[in-house]
Amino acid sequence: MIKRVASISLPVLEKLEILKNRVESGRKEKKKRISIVTGIHGDELEGQYVCFALSEILKANPEYLDGIVDIYPAMNPLGIDSITRGIPAFDLDMNRVFPGNEDGSMTEHVAARIIDDLTGSDLCIDIHASNIFLTEIPQVRINELHARQLVPIAKNLNIDLIWVHGSSTVLESTLAYSLNSRGVNTLVVEMGVGMRITKTYCSQLVNGILSVMKEMGMWSGPTEQSRLPLITGVDEDVSFLNAPMAGIFIQTAVHGSYLKEGEEIGRIVDPLRGEVLERITAPRAGILFTIREYPVVDEGSLIARVLNCSDPEEKRYKEGEWRI
Repeated sequence: MIKRVASISLPVLEKLEILKNRVESGRKEKKKRISIVTGIHGDELEGQYVCFALSEILKANPEYLDGIVDIYPAMNPLGIDSITRGIPAFDLDMNRVFPGNEDGSMTEHVAARIIDDLTGSDLCIDIHASNIFLTEIPQVRINELHARQLVPIAKNLNIDLIWVHGSSTVLESTLAYSLNSRGVNTLVVEMGVGMRITKTYCSQLVNGILSVMKEMGMWSGPTEQSRLPLITGVDEDVSFLNAPMAGIFIQTAVHGSYLKEGEEIGRIVDPLRGEVLERITAPRAGILFTIREYPVVDEGSLIARVLNCSDPEEKRYKEGEWRI
């Protein structure tokens, strides 16, 4: 069932509408509810395929569902239509106005309506992609303030990495922070690259969502075994590799692979002179979880992020042993 979350009149007889698809089945009372949110940033499209694929599965198998699944594919429809990250004409990042204000400006009003509509969910999954410059392995990013309740949920989501961030790095104006502060468990997923759809990553996450729903008692259908993610805490070491000079970056390492110390990640080259300007190598052994997608780099451009570890199994989630 398609429901309207917010509606605002725009110039030239147009409307800004936030819509959701509610899929509901099973018991009449005490239903659990999961909300799938994406499209807050208009240039992040990975979540569009997740919404489609999940809706397709639920529609084809209603007998397995016991609860409510709310799917919000376009929280920023103007951004998606115009291929812009923020809300066009306002030059505003929508994920910087939550929890909003019902009596405020247009964007604040819409943000407040979204928060009101999501309140009451047992779990919210906020799906993002990277920008056009970087690609990310499927991961959940969690504020350390909410890690104790969220990490055990995230480990069933079939993602590759759980990255717990320090509270000082998390903005209080985001959707996830606002909902978690109101008691709505909210996971932020980041995967893939901007302006593209990576079907393998999306299918991986859809399987994870169904697995989480099974853990919640909402889904009795078949699910795949969720992979056990890597996990890194606030004080653990992540290497950020930046370009030492301008040029064209040519990737040589496999994204998501384990690298030995000194192993080559890629090269910055000069196409005019046919020269290799710099070899980018892993400063320490670890997992390459972020890699440069857009090849043109300036001095200081982020090239890669590596989760430092001598053995990947050391970073694998272990029940009851993870630490913040």
